[in-house]
Amino acid sequence: MTYIIDIVIIVFLFALFGVSHTILASSSIKKRIIENAGNKIAFYRLFYNIISVIIFLAIYEIAPKPGLIIYDLPYPYDLVTIGLQVVFIGLLIWTVRYIDGKEFLGISQIVRYYKGTYDTKELDEKQSLVIKGPFKFVRHPIYLSSFLFLLVRPTMDLFYLISLICILAYFIIGSYYEEKKLIERFGDDYIEYQNKVPRIFPIKF
Repeated sequence: MTYIIDIVIIVFLFALFGVSHTILASSSIKKRIIENAGNKIAFYRLFYNIISVIIFLAIYEIAPKPGLIIYDLPYPYDLVTIGLQVVFIGLLIWTVRYIDGKEFLGISQIVRYYKGTYDTKELDEKQSLVIKGPFKFVRHPIYLSSFLFLLVRPTMDLFYLISLICILAYFIIGSYYEEKKLIERFGDDYIEYQNKVPRIFPIKF
């Protein structure tokens, strides 16, 4: 019974994070900020990232951590999982090469603000439609590589398993709302991209 209560609390906390994260990322919130603060929206992306990290760490600290061991791989299988983690980190690094890291973090926006060149039509991020590299195989390779890296572990306990399931659910649900904004921005080009390339996993349903 204790494990069930712990699972419910963990799922609730992750859902709370997912809802708050999605609301703060919504175009409606950003447009409202522009109405009230104008081009100071340039600072929002960095604020959003910092707040997201703080909320996530707070949830991690608050969440119960049932120590029930699901599996503990013996040697040499534990080394295989470590090797796979290295591969998936490589996939993540490959993906990051195709995005603007400073723009993603919110640094470039602040630079443009102080140069007086910030365009509020960008909302909080200047985006371009990337369909090369890993983006040719899945539309969200960062989600895929992150999930695969988190999935392969030499040891799995109940807390980590439930957290992993919640993270996957967030990736799936969050990508849906993210793509609504991308369609709003890129229109038919993104719809065509959706029709050709799978969302997170390289399987076209």
